[in-house]
Amino acid sequence: MSQPAGVTVTVPARLHLGFLDLNGGLGRRFGGIGIAITGLGTRVKVQRGKASESSGPELDRAQEYLRRMEQVLGFEGGHCVSVVETVPAHSGLGSGTQLALAVAAALRRLHNLPLDVEGDAVQLGRGGRSGIGIGLFHRGGLVVDGGRGREPIPAPIISHLPFPDAWRVLVVLDPQSHGAHGPDEVMKFAALPPMSDAVVAQICRLVLMKALPAFAECDLANFGAAITEVQMRLGDYFAPAQDGMRFASPRVAAILSVLDSAGAHGVGQSSWGPTGFAFAASPEEAERLAEIARRDPACGGLDIRVCSGLNRGAEIVAQARAH
Repeated sequence: MSQPAGVTVTVPARLHLGFLDLNGGLGRRFGGIGIAITGLGTRVKVQRGKASESSGPELDRAQEYLRRMEQVLGFEGGHCVSVVETVPAHSGLGSGTQLALAVAAALRRLHNLPLDVEGDAVQLGRGGRSGIGIGLFHRGGLVVDGGRGREPIPAPIISHLPFPDAWRVLVVLDPQSHGAHGPDEVMKFAALPPMSDAVVAQICRLVLMKALPAFAECDLANFGAAITEVQMRLGDYFAPAQDGMRFASPRVAAILSVLDSAGAHGVGQSSWGPTGFAFAASPEEAERLAEIARRDPACGGLDIRVCSGLNRGAEIVAQARAH
């Protein structure tokens, strides 16, 4: 098989709807539920070059991932990574995992090597807490990961459901704020006590016995009620690490309250934020809610988008060599 001239990989952004178990008493910790969305994502192109170099946004991280994958795969170098598009970094949308997996997948496809998404995630230091981004790279939709065990491997995906076609997701971005990341994130997690068994039990019951069945039946009211309650439990747990607040950005919190009052379902914060989200039953309802939020005085400087769920994973497109 001839090797392509270049490979472009497009990975959807993900919303992390909540952790399942921040206690770990059963041997697994974290676990989570998340979805892939349209309208936000990461796109990279990898091709051969005289030296290893990167261009575009997040080029330092892209270069780091490229060099590491060259070492893992035994290449001497000579690849160019062009970062065409990224989601805002440290915003709760999984930008680091998307970029890492996109670079790794592109480099493998460029050399006609089989994908090893889970293995590459470990090599590139991704998926240490959440397996959501890795699971969504494969298939999109909604996934649940079963938490990290003692082995240094990504959490297994234990549930996958297609996102209902009619539903929409309102995504609330705060360009002036960043969520916890890197050493700061590690420090904040370390400072939090283990979540109580009772709260973990409530969250897991809400996800297993309410959110997932409702999602499978396209019952937005019950799915949204479950996600909102999960977010309340998690917000209370993380509040000491977020200046005593359930949400990282006060402005996003204010707009989420507006959306909730206007009839949105399942309001919450993705990962450490500051990005917030809410669900609507139809495109028309989503536009109505978005207009209400955009007109609110608290919306100044926020970016509110209406997205769909994405029921496919990453797109990997090879460019043929010219003859």
